[in-house]
Amino acid sequence: MEFLRKRIERQVFRLNGLSLNEFDLSQPMGDPGLFGPESVVWPVHGDFTAMLCGGISALMLQMLHPAALAGVWDYSSFRADMLGRLRRTSQFVAVTTFGNRADALTLIDRVKRIHLQVNGVDAYGHPYAASDPTLLTWVHVAEASRFLAAHLRYKNPALSLADQDRYYAEAARVAEALGAEGVPKSRAATAMWIESMRPQLRYDTRAQEVMALLMNAPAPGWQAKLAMGAIMSAGVGLLPDWAQQMTGRPINARQQAAVDRRVNMIAALLRWSVRNGAWPRAMRRMGRDF
Repeated sequence: MEFLRKRIERQVFRLNGLSLNEFDLSQPMGDPGLFGPESVVWPVHGDFTAMLCGGISALMLQMLHPAALAGVWDYSSFRADMLGRLRRTSQFVAVTTFGNRADALTLIDRVKRIHLQVNGVDAYGHPYAASDPTLLTWVHVAEASRFLAAHLRYKNPALSLADQDRYYAEAARVAEALGAEGVPKSRAATAMWIESMRPQLRYDTRAQEVMALLMNAPAPGWQAKLAMGAIMSAGVGLLPDWAQQMTGRPINARQQAAVDRRVNMIAALLRWSVRNGAWPRAMRRMGRDF
């Protein structure tokens, strides 16, 4: 059984940013990073299955904004190296959430420098820049709202409303460090902000292509491939109802229940298997048992 557990754990690490081995989340001892063990961000971002589902859903929501999609379309290797892009995004979330303060700030500064080089014209002839404060806020809100939605569905549905608000307030620190402005910091403010952005969203040919790529994403091995269909369906199911309708992929209650059963089975297996993820490493750095 231990051989199986380690084999599954290796497959998981091939999907996430820990496989890049660039930052050591276990050092230096006692450094709380940007959040620390008493934060709400640590448990929300600490479950691999929920974060994978939420991350996929965030990408699906982000791509509905033509300017956000244009930056990926023009500059990213996403279409040719989807797993590489997912690993780098996973690394950013893991290090800014669980890493020591110096590493988190180093990675934020690196991304800010990259953003300064990403600019152009979107599919509708409108200029865009990845460093635009409103665009940064859109990318952040899409991520934070889907991460929290996934946590509530697949990890802890009993998370209090006060802690949900606290999550948004804490997560905003990274977005603001990247240059985002007017970042919503509560459930109500986030819902209002997303609603205000809806007139700008489009499900055009570019978005359709990226959605198709996501739904047929390669897996790092046959074991992971068995789970990918459920994970992708979970990502769709975590979208707001209006976004599901926009993409032509509405999920009814019966279908959602079937997806949830599969994801919860996957989550149970992964929680048994993955013992050395980002959250446990950070907890050990703080001298805490996990």
